[in-house]
Amino acid sequence: METHKLNWENLEERNIKHKATKISKTCRMCSRCFGTVLSRENHEIQEHHFTASKRAQTSAGFSLHNMLECKSPQELQRFADEKIHPASGPLRAACVAEIAVLVQRIQDCFPVGDPRVIQAGSYIKGTDTRGCSEIDIVLFSDVFANANHCKKQLREGLDALRKNLKQTSYGNRILMGKRAPLSLRFNFLCTGSLHSHSFEIMAYYDVLGPTPSADLKLHLYRKLYLCKDSDEAQLCALALLPYQVDFVKASVGRVKELVRLVMHWFKTSFANPTEENKFRRLPSSYTVELLTIYVWELAGKPLLFSLVQGLRAVLKLLVQYTEIDIVWHRHYHRKFPVFVKVNQKHTRPFILDPVNPTVNVCDTCNAWDEVAHVARCSLLKPLFSRVRAEPPWLFTNNW
Repeated sequence: METHKLNWENLEERNIKHKATKISKTCRMCSRCFGTVLSRENHEIQEHHFTASKRAQTSAGFSLHNMLECKSPQELQRFADEKIHPASGPLRAACVAEIAVLVQRIQDCFPVGDPRVIQAGSYIKGTDTRGCSEIDIVLFSDVFANANHCKKQLREGLDALRKNLKQTSYGNRILMGKRAPLSLRFNFLCTGSLHSHSFEIMAYYDVLGPTPSADLKLHLYRKLYLCKDSDEAQLCALALLPYQVDFVKASVGRVKELVRLVMHWFKTSFANPTEENKFRRLPSSYTVELLTIYVWELAGKPLLFSLVQGLRAVLKLLVQYTEIDIVWHRHYHRKFPVFVKVNQKHTRPFILDPVNPTVNVCDTCNAWDEVAHVARCSLLKPLFSRVRAEPPWLFTNNW
């Protein structure tokens, strides 16, 4: 594990993304949960003396040879090609082939016959980086339709899958993570063990089916809004995963390059959590994807653009995170009752999941103030020295 520098903490981060609404209200120091973000922040100041100066000491942690030290757009592009973008050519083709075989093995090893397979994650959406590649697998089967016994069957099915996978020819390249209540998580060493992919596997029955009607999706939104069982809500929402993938994949290739830069910035610009603030959580990768897509849309959806200008725009928006208020209306309309109720109660930062009007994806983070501080420091780095907004990014002058 040390040799390959496997990103085990990434598996842990992905496990808590499903409990998003609690994370933003959870103390970074003691994990105590509060009713509001404001009360959580007051607690951190009063009980843990987490002041602005303390935040400045614990948040930023720029790695050596950081991309922010690049001095021109050309140098940034070279850095991205060499250090961030996933391998291309024959190596990528070999990787694609191995992943396809492994996904088939997962389907064959699952004890419930012939499940329908859904794939998601940064690898599938085209936003994976050289150091972070996520693959989410959902196995849909009608066997799990009986809610009374569902969780027990799910756990047994995933335990059997865990055992069966270790017995395959790929078993010595699968490094299992800690057991999670509703998922199976592992890292897979791929293509001569030169890199790894983080897998998360879940199973349930498809509450929507492959071609749902608009009314059926609205019915699911109502069910998710009223659901008091967080596990059940998490499982039901799996049916929306393909729409999340489609939303991100619809962006042009240049946007995915920008997403990779922002993801790399998060990985290389923050200090590692200490024992004191070990419950700090940064935004999820899906949150980063949506935020980047939104900034690109504000610029008029250009097919080609400067990565320096795009990255600068994203960082400037992060500095003023309390103004983030983003909604798309492609899967639910403005007068849909669930959306109206969620929108009335929302607090910023607010990015409503474009395919699920019950989830503010910004709630996956309890450290937006730290994100803003590091973004502010980043804008002072050589990459942005003497850089001014150019068309179509002139709107950032107002930020």
